[in-house]
Amino acid sequence: MATATEPAGELEIDIRDLDARLAMPLVEALSTQRAIRRLLPDPVPDDVVLKCIELATKAPTGSNKQEWEFVVVRDAEVKHQLARLNRQALAVGRRVEAKKHRTDPAARRNLAAVRWQADHFEEVPVVVVICLHGRSPLFGPPILASSWYGSAYPAAQNLLLAARAVGLGAALTTMPVWSVAMARRTLGLPRTITPVAAVPLGWPRGRYGPTTRRPVGEVVHLDRFGNQPFRDRTH
Repeated sequence: MATATEPAGELEIDIRDLDARLAMPLVEALSTQRAIRRLLPDPVPDDVVLKCIELATKAPTGSNKQEWEFVVVRDAEVKHQLARLNRQALAVGRRVEAKKHRTDPAARRNLAAVRWQADHFEEVPVVVVICLHGRSPLFGPPILASSWYGSAYPAAQNLLLAARAVGLGAALTTMPVWSVAMARRTLGLPRTITPVAAVPLGWPRGRYGPTTRRPVGEVVHLDRFGNQPFRDRTH
């Protein structure tokens, strides 16, 4: 288990400084956390990964069952198999959204980052696969599936925020687990545990910074859809 300072381009972290980094103000973490897919291959200490996952488990779950499992992938062959699944899903998605990417510059930039990660997936030092006990409901109203997945994604967001605080790059993706059967086989999961999402972790090649989002008044509706009394507010 690594406990020394690990190099990462311009970024170095001393494990003794981990708690200080995690004391980042919440508003700063929320305002600057974004998907970072271009990662350095430099190692990430186990202590840092485990602390991020510990904070992920502070998230709420349905009925407080806490039925997550986190598979930390470092093995080269396992990463290679996840990379194959990731590239398969990307190939399908790229064809589906090809027209949008031709006309939307932001979509093209995002796709370029997604492609970069797909091409370099085996170089990512750590991939955390978030799993849940049981299976997504196949029948009944859609809210049943939403409720089931709702026990995984708060933990995923906590993991992303913890990564932001310590300076790791991270992004949530479902492409490496698009085939539950193949992902189960790759990770050695029993049939009673379902892979839900993956979070590649590593020191970023770029930097975190302010994000660009739609104004809050543009996405808020009061009482009924279309009633937007806050639309003209600047903050």
